[in-house]
Formats: sequence, structure tokens, C-alpha cells
Amino acid sequence: MKIIVCVKQVPNTNEIKINPETGTLIRDGVEAILNHDDANALEEALRIKDRDPEAKVTVLTMGPPQAKEMLQECIAMGADEGILLSDRLLGGSDTWATSNALAAAIKKIGGFDIVFAGRQAIDGDTAQVGPQIAEKLGIPQITYVKEFHLDKNRVTAKRALEDGYQLLKTKTPCLLTCIKELNTPRYMTVPGILRGAKADIKVWTAEDIGVNEGLVGLKASPTNVYKSFTPKPKGKGVTVQGDTAKELAANLIAGLKEKHRI
Repeated sequence: MKIIVCVKQVPNTNEIKINPETGTLIRDGVEAILNHDDANALEEALRIKDRDPEAKVTVLTMGPPQAKEMLQECIAMGADEGILLSDRLLGGSDTWATSNALAAAIKKIGGFDIVFAGRQAIDGDTAQVGPQIAEKLGIPQITYVKEFHLDKNRVTAKRALEDGYQLLKTKTPCLLTCIKELNTPRYMTVPGILRGAKADIKVWTAEDIGVNEGLVGLKASPTNVYKSFTPKPKGKGVTVQGDTAKELAANLIAGLKEKHRI
């Protein structure tokens, strides 16, 4: 069993700040972490490996050189190897261009049975890259996976919906995008941390994966972010007191009249 997990290094959302002049994220000094849904995707891959010691888990990401640290953490959790796509030609890629690069890298790895990915990244929230990769690889996909079962080459998964779930079945090779309800990601172990620190992370360029320059990068991206901003904080709420519905209504009307709203 050969499993590929697509992961992304993202800024810690608790510390995100917006430059008010440019409308862009201020990344300097902001902690970078493994995307939350991607951690669930990695955990599910590692659970397969727990049951099948011969299974191999490869983590794949696209980003700047510092993303190596995240891949080392993934190896510390139990992954076998990490591959980083890092090239100025790939910079500024939107979801379409990103999926072109990742699909090309997955084709280069080859021989995979399952591709896992997180539902979406917390810095973009588009949920587009995983499905786009599946389309470009020509394989079936199941998104928003909340439960998963593998029997040889047959996959059964529950796909979360707003008011329930869909029970879907497919055969490998396939791609699955995962949500937090699927599992609880494991912690790194001390031996794993030592192994991750010594791991030789492969770094591939656009040339290495054989992707056409016209399919990646900012110039090839059909979409772009016009502006990013922090919403203005809402005003403090007011609690209306009253023992009965009639009294509550009367107090609400009195308060609105006092503020000349009615």
C-alpha cells in the first residue's frame, strides 16, 4: 500500500495580522503550523500503516524552504518520507495552479493507492485543491470524509453533509479529503522527533516534476486575491431583562425608544 498525503504549512490563525495599507497578511514573526485538516489526513494514513507495516506514507507539500520543518514534524509523527515542491516559478499559484503542480508531483511519485488531503486550508478556506488534484489525476474522489474503512482495494467512506451524511464506495486509486471529525491526530514521539530531525527531505523544482511553466505560478493563476482585511469589531450587545415575555417586550420597546430607534 502506497499512500500520499498532501499537506500545507499555514500561519497560526490565532496570530494573523493584516497590513492595513496593503491588505496582505503579515507573516513575519508569525508561527507556522501544519494545517489542521491535513493533520487528520496524515493520521488516517498512519492508521493504515499501523495495520499494514508494509504500507508507505509520503507527505507532499508546496511552499517556501522553511516548510521542510513541517515535513520533519510529519515524519516525527510516523510518515516515511517528505517531499517539498519549492521554486520561484511556483510562487503566487492559486488553487488551480497549485493543483497542477501537486498533481504533476504525484504522477512523478507514481504507483500510489490513496491520496489523502485535508478538506481545506485555514488560510484560504477554499476546499478546492484536493478535488482539483483528483480531476487532474483522473481518479475518483470522496470529499468531507468523516468515517473511513479500507478493505483491500475497496474504500467505504461517510461524507459529511449539513443535515446528515452520504455513504460512498469506490476502488483505489482514489483521493479523499478529511475533516476533523474523522480522527484525533497523534503526537510526535521522542524517537520520531529524532528520526524527523535527521530525515533527508527531498526538494523538487518545477523542472523536476516536469510541469509546464504556463500552468503554475502567479501569471498562470486565473484567480487572485483582490483584498484581505480584518472585519471591524461589532459593538457590545445589550441584554434585555424581564421575567415574562410581556415584560421582556415592554423593556425592549422602552430601550429602543430611549435610543430613539423607534
